[in-house]
Amino acid sequence: MKIVVIGGTGLIGSKLVKNLRGRGHDVLAASPNTGVNTITREGLAEALDGADIVVDVANAPAWEDKAVLEFFETSGRNLLAAEAAAGVRRHVALSIVGSERLPENGYFRAKVAQENLIKASGIPYTILRATQFFEFVAGIAQSATTGEEIRLSPALFQPIASDDVVAALADVALAPPVNGTIEVAGPEAVPLDELVRRFLRATQDTRKVVPDVHARYFGAVLDDQSLTPGENPRIGAIRFEDWLGRSAAQAGR
Repeated sequence: MKIVVIGGTGLIGSKLVKNLRGRGHDVLAASPNTGVNTITREGLAEALDGADIVVDVANAPAWEDKAVLEFFETSGRNLLAAEAAAGVRRHVALSIVGSERLPENGYFRAKVAQENLIKASGIPYTILRATQFFEFVAGIAQSATTGEEIRLSPALFQPIASDDVVAALADVALAPPVNGTIEVAGPEAVPLDELVRRFLRATQDTRKVVPDVHARYFGAVLDDQSLTPGENPRIGAIRFEDWLGRSAAQAGR
C-alpha cells in the first residue's frame, strides 16, 4: 500500500516512516522539508496521488494559542479536502490523551478542533490519542522552573516512549479504521512532580522539585484524570527508567 505520513521528518514521523517501510509498504515522508506543505497546499495533491492511507503526525511550528489553532484548522481542512479528491481510503491522526479535559490549554483546544474536522470529513478514520512523550519531560521541567526551583502538580501522569507511540501508530494505520478514538499510554502512572524528580536524579540536575496542586501545566490545573487514559488503553512496553538508562548511554557515546 502507499502510505503518506504528514509530518514525516519529525520525531514521530521519521520513526513511523522507517517502521512502515520495514513492513514492506511504499511510504512517503511528507513535510515542508520534502516539498509538501499542508498550509500552502504546495505538493499536497501530488503527494496524495494513489495513496491508500494518510497518517497525520504533523506538529504546529508555533505554540501561541491563535497560531496553533490556525495551523491545525488550516492544515486539517486542506489535508482532508485533498484526501477526498484523491480517494484516500483511510485517515489516521495522532492526538493527545485528555485534550477535551483541559480547555485552558490552547494546544489541546487546537487538537480537539483538528479531531472534529476529521470526524466530520466522511473519510474513514482512526484517531490515536497518546499521553505525553518521555522525550518531553525535560521541556516540562524547564517550563516550570524559576531559579533553582521547579513547581509541579502532583497529579498522576502516564507518559510513554515515542517508540511505543510509533509502534501503536503503525498497527493502527494498517488495521481497519474504527471511526473513533484509541488511547495509548506508558506502563506506569506516577505523580508528575515525582516523575520530574526521577529525571533530574538521572541527569544529575540539582534543581529542586516542589509539589504544588495549583501549579499549572501549560496553562491548565491538573487532577489525576487530566492526563491519564480511560478504560482499556493500549499500554507501551518501555518503562521510564529503562528509557532514561538508554538515553544516558546514547548521550555518552
